[in-house]
Parts: sequence; C-alpha cells; structure tokens
Amino acid sequence: MQNKNKFSNQTAIAVVVANMIGTGVFTSLGFQLLEIQAGFSLMMLWVVGGITALCGALSYAELGAALPRNGGEYNFLSHCYHPAAGFVSGWISSTIGFSAPVALASITFGSYLSSVFPELSTTWLAVILIVILTLVHGSTHQKSAGLQWFFTVIKLALILVFFIAVMLIVDEPQPISFMPQTEDKTAMLGGAFAVSLIYVSYAYNGWNAATYLSSELNEPQKSLPKILLIGTGLVMLCYVLLNFVFLYSTPIESLSGKVEIGFIVAETVFGDIAASATGVIMSLLLVSTVSAMTLAGPRVLQVIGEDFKVFGWLAKLNENQIPRRAIIFQSTLAIIFVLTSSFESILVFAGFALALNNFFAVLGVFILRYRQPELKRPYKIWLYPLPPIIFLLLIGWTLIYILMEKSEEAIASIILIAAGLFFYWLSKNNFFSNKS
Repeated sequence: MQNKNKFSNQTAIAVVVANMIGTGVFTSLGFQLLEIQAGFSLMMLWVVGGITALCGALSYAELGAALPRNGGEYNFLSHCYHPAAGFVSGWISSTIGFSAPVALASITFGSYLSSVFPELSTTWLAVILIVILTLVHGSTHQKSAGLQWFFTVIKLALILVFFIAVMLIVDEPQPISFMPQTEDKTAMLGGAFAVSLIYVSYAYNGWNAATYLSSELNEPQKSLPKILLIGTGLVMLCYVLLNFVFLYSTPIESLSGKVEIGFIVAETVFGDIAASATGVIMSLLLVSTVSAMTLAGPRVLQVIGEDFKVFGWLAKLNENQIPRRAIIFQSTLAIIFVLTSSFESILVFAGFALALNNFFAVLGVFILRYRQPELKRPYKIWLYPLPPIIFLLLIGWTLIYILMEKSEEAIASIILIAAGLFFYWLSKNNFFSNKS
C-alpha cells in the first residue's frame, strides 16, 4: 500500500524525466550551431551526453542505494569526503543548482507563450508560473505528485506527436548529412564540441533528481536504480529524436543563435497559425520541468537545515510533512534570477557548477568503496568501474574546456564555491551554532 507521505516509483520517474526534458533541449541547439554544423557531430553530442548521463545515473544508483537519505550530492559528498564538501555541494544546489534552472525553464516558458501572445510579458509569465507551482508543491504529497505525473505524461505524449507530425509533413528534408563525414573527426575532438557538451550536459541535468527524494520513496535501496535508469533512458531517446527532427526539418541559419528552437521549427513546418498553437504547447511542456525542480530541489535545503542550525528554519515541515519554507526560499531565489540575469549567462554559470558537483559525486563511488568496503550496497554498478570512469573522463574534459573558453562564467562558479567554504568555516568556528 502506498504511504500518503511517500512518493511512488512512477512519480519519481516522472520527476527524473521532467527535470531533464526542459529548457536545454528546446534552446541549446541554437548555441551549438554557432560552432558546429555537421549533422553527425551534432547528433553525437546528444548520444555522448546521454551515455554520460547513463553512466552518472548508474553511479548515483549505487550511492543512493547505499546512502538512502534526501539531499543528493549533499548527502553523498558529506559521507564520501568531508562535511565541508557536502556543505559546499548543498550550497551550490541551494543557491543555483535548482533556482537557476527553475529560472531558465520559467523564462523559456514565458518566451514561448509571449511569442504567441506578444502583449504578455515574458518576465511576469515566468514569475507567475513559479508562484503557482510553489503553492501546489507546498501543500500535500498527493497534490504535488498528481500535478507532476499529469504534466510529465502530457510532455512525453506531445513530444511523440510532434516528432511524428514533422516527419509526415516534411517532403524535402534539409541538406544535412547524419552520416559520418571527414570533418566530423576534427569537430568531435575540438574545443567547440567540448563547450557544446556543457549545454548538452545541462539539458541532461536532472538524471540525479530522484536521489533528492530518497527518504520519501518506498524501499529506496531497491527502487532507486530502476527509477534512475528508466528515467534517463527515456530522456536520451526523446533528445535524439527531437534534435534529429529539428535539423531534418529546418534550415540551420534559421536556428543558429536562437532560443525558441521548438517554435521556429513549428513555424517552418506547420506555418504561422499552427506555430502559434505549438508555441502554447511548448510552453506547457516546460510546466512539468519547473514543477519537478520545485519539488526536488527544496529537499536539499531541508537536509542542510537538519544538519546546520543557522539553516534550521529550512528544515521545518508543514502538517503534511512538506518542506514548505525550503520551497518558498528556492522559488524566491529563482524569481530574483528571472528579474536580474540574462539567459546565456545563467546557463553556462549554472552548468559549470552543476557539472563540477556531479563530477565529485561520481568520484565518490571510488572513495566510498575504498573507505567503507563493508558498507551494505543493495545495488552495485553494472560493469564497474567503466561507467564512473567514462563519466569522469567526459565531464572532466568538458570542465577543462569551459575554463579555457568561458572563463568568466567558470570563475564566477569557483567564487561561489569559495563562498560556500567560507560559510562552512564560519559555522565550524562558532559564528553559527552547528548541530553536528
């Protein structure tokens, strides 16, 4: 019987899928096309990104099954390294890890809807969406899960319909080859491919979402690996199909540097009237993304509040065991991002910090196996140690190129991490009273 204060496996899969399929896949192709225009290389970006996410999901499945507590990377890094590492990870998650992606998805929601209704403000549409979802997810598990499941099912169905409709309507595909060409080898080994992977990694970000809900799942040691792998696999399939159909149907010059990729494709294929309807549909797809991050992210804040008195107010639950204060806090940060920051700067800044967070969490698999070999592991990584090694190599390569090519955003992320270490030092030196 399903506990009313727990989330079902289906809801957790919906959270993973909805966290991943959002802003990134409907916006990042435009940025990729500024540097790479070879069809095979572009598709390989999404395949490589998907393989990286699957390897990361396998690694997180072992960590989450062995350490079943809400908090994701905060929980993992605290155990694998030191409470300071966990604090910094939680600091990243609480400041930009979820609030920045919520802002990006909300801005994209507003952009799509205002492209159909120009009289509406993109900014205020984004703010209104965040406020509504904050109210729903701050109420009960049943309302939160119901809304999440409903919009995620709609999202997957609409993506499938969109793909089929485009393939049926387009008589003459664009002159772009999806077969390997001589220039693909150069493109895939260059800096542009590595930098583009940060956009793709951002689009795949969310494969770890279920680990933030571990304490609110039934038998997380058994269910978490299945949830992570099913969710990530579904998203990888959707991403490859979507980007194929974008490039198959629409001229590259129409997409390069643009944010509203889905709307542009719909306008090209279906015409102005149908494109307007598609713009509304695309905005609805993003509701589940904002919803999922509003649901999962505050659980990190809740766990930090349980461990550090200075943040104790974030751990307080409402009468339905929902961390309402943490939800309100995260949503407030997201609204500040919406009102003050540009889209691309948020994307690269948040993408670098989150990739770094994921890197050290997956590295923690090796650390934990070395330090605690006797720890009970209900799930062990399939083909260990290949998946975590593949993940670390690909993400490490991407991070190095971001430092070289997008140094301002990378440095801003490093400053944020340093600030987290400073706050931890203050808490440990009696500036704040620490529980632990």
